[in-house]
Amino acid sequence: MKLGVGTYTYMWSIGFPGAEPEAPMRALDLLEKAVQMGVKVVQFGPNLPLFEMPTAELDEVLSASREMDLELEIGTRGVETPHLRRLIDFTVRCGASLLRTVPEIEGRVPASGELTELLRAIEPDLRRSGVRLAMENSLMPAAAMAEALNAVNSESLGITLDTVNSLAIPEGTEEVAEALARWTCCLHVKDFAVQREWHMMGFRVEGRPAGQGLLNVPRLLHLLSSAGARCNAILELWPPPQASLRETIALEHRWAEESVTYLRRFIKE
Repeated sequence: MKLGVGTYTYMWSIGFPGAEPEAPMRALDLLEKAVQMGVKVVQFGPNLPLFEMPTAELDEVLSASREMDLELEIGTRGVETPHLRRLIDFTVRCGASLLRTVPEIEGRVPASGELTELLRAIEPDLRRSGVRLAMENSLMPAAAMAEALNAVNSESLGITLDTVNSLAIPEGTEEVAEALARWTCCLHVKDFAVQREWHMMGFRVEGRPAGQGLLNVPRLLHLLSSAGARCNAILELWPPPQASLRETIALEHRWAEESVTYLRRFIKE
């Protein structure tokens, strides 16, 4: 297992509608940040998609990643066959072997049987290319994802296990991890806190630096190891907004450094 960062480590720094920094983090900035923190993997998600970059800029990023000895992972959304075929070819072009996606079809969550058929359709392309498709748990129940993967039963298919996303369904972190551990080929380490609102009618879920929230990292890593999972661990963060975007970005960078320092206690490579 290698430790890495990704575009969702620095979502505020990269920016999104409603939160647009004066000087957004670029792809090359993310690579340099990875080197500064001593991690070896960088995952580019759809919030900073390499796939949409002009050719000259992409070539510069790929050249820099090779010079810095960084392993790239590519991220997208959707499981439509034509889209995945394009992204598989792109992943190979980037010298990457993992393609992370969210199991959606035009923004909706597929049924387990529907996902099974889509995975059967794309599995030969993945096998020929050497790329592994890692679907991220999000709004699709873990049992339904496991059912589709068991039905196709291919080493070219797997899971990006996110430690918080499934709370939206709701499914607990340990419940999801136990259901999907054997299929996990990418881990998103995202620590969190759950706090009851002052009026006692509801809860607020916020991010925390790794090791400072409710996520039991040692137990999670032991579970994955026991299940035979082969994956990298990508740090992701949910820093709550501060008084200004500048302060939020500063907090995000502090959290990233604190998190990598903590995770190095368990992930040495």
